[in-house]
Amino acid sequence: MPQTLTSTSMFTPCGFSPHLHTSKEGEQGGLIFQDGNLTSASLDALIQHLIPTTDYYPEKAYIFTFLLSSRLFIEPHELLSRVCHKCIEQQRLDDPVLDKARIRKFGPKILQLLTEWTETFPYDFQEERMIGHLKDMIHRIAPCDEAYWKKMNQLLQALNQKLATLSHGQEGIVKISTAVSDKLVAFKTKPPSIQREILSVCSDPYTLAQQLTHVELERLSHIGPEEFVQAFVHKDPLDSTKTCFSEQKKTSNLEAYVKWFNRLCYLVATEICMPAKKKQRAQVIEFFIDVARECFNIGNFNSLMAIISGMNMSPVSRLKKTWSKVKTAKFFILEHQMDPTGNFYNYRTALRGAAHRSLTAHSNREKIVIPFFSLLIKDIYFLNEGCANRLPNGHVNFEPRKPDRKRQVEILKIHNFRKDLKIERLLQ
Repeated sequence: MPQTLTSTSMFTPCGFSPHLHTSKEGEQGGLIFQDGNLTSASLDALIQHLIPTTDYYPEKAYIFTFLLSSRLFIEPHELLSRVCHKCIEQQRLDDPVLDKARIRKFGPKILQLLTEWTETFPYDFQEERMIGHLKDMIHRIAPCDEAYWKKMNQLLQALNQKLATLSHGQEGIVKISTAVSDKLVAFKTKPPSIQREILSVCSDPYTLAQQLTHVELERLSHIGPEEFVQAFVHKDPLDSTKTCFSEQKKTSNLEAYVKWFNRLCYLVATEICMPAKKKQRAQVIEFFIDVARECFNIGNFNSLMAIISGMNMSPVSRLKKTWSKVKTAKFFILEHQMDPTGNFYNYRTALRGAAHRSLTAHSNREKIVIPFFSLLIKDIYFLNEGCANRLPNGHVNFEPRKPDRKRQVEILKIHNFRKDLKIERLLQ
């Protein structure tokens, strides 16, 4: 059935790397480790742990996890401001005479941190304040090495290009929504004979499965990992601070992706019901069964589930005489794969197989893994239900269900990695 996005909980992935160096409580201003794992910490300590020095750089997993979950406690522009302020203070970047030897050791590391931030969370830099902090930091270290100017320009160019692409994608979503509304009106006013049936547009199931996958990948590429946080954030009773996203939730891309699933469901049901004759309706059903099978082979589980959901909608499922003319063996196999029994055990097994194939892939096509999105959202919700953001002492809480939290981070890492793939080459 079509999906409905709920915002009844929050998502705070906190799978810190077990390889972080161990520390006793208080040695790093509030970081608490147990068996080499970070269990809780003050926000100030976590910010300090993010900041590179001449001989230290935080692990990539920590950077991703903290930048993602920190927005529950502090807005990105304020976080970057505090990071820059601490860097200026620690590296004495306000001194009249800079220690060039030390800054040449520190400079590449702060540039790397800023680069990772802009690449992973580009939406944060839509604010002019973020760009201001970024430029200020670069201008402070650039006098020590001319190469820093070049790196700053490369960073800003890549960021502007990514923001322009994302902005274009958002404009496209608005145009599509408007076009869909117009077509719905036209559909109601035009005679059925004028409507073009799906088989007259594309009669090859594999080609349609490819095109659906293109749409899925393009829409996924616009969803930032932070939208998962912002979609489920709520006020924590143990947190006396104001929720960062209490006034505005930037989840338009995530919501648009859910709407895409719903539209595909209704498209399938509509195309099946449009023909006047049973034989034609049966042909359309068999066509969509083949499309669903190709989606499964590609690794596009979201379109697969949308097609199955469309065929299980009551206007289609009640067509008993039509179904009697359909070769249903392939459809039952696909339904079995997406059977919700055992918390979607069969689907999860297939998803693990597809993920393993992706990691060992020798071609771009084999790298594709598009999970059933509604179930992904459900998993994220239940993994975090009942977990407090903060402990009673005010520390950020990372201990509950740590293995599951690590799983969440890995899910979003995979999601973010997919955005770097060249969509136009994936299906070749």
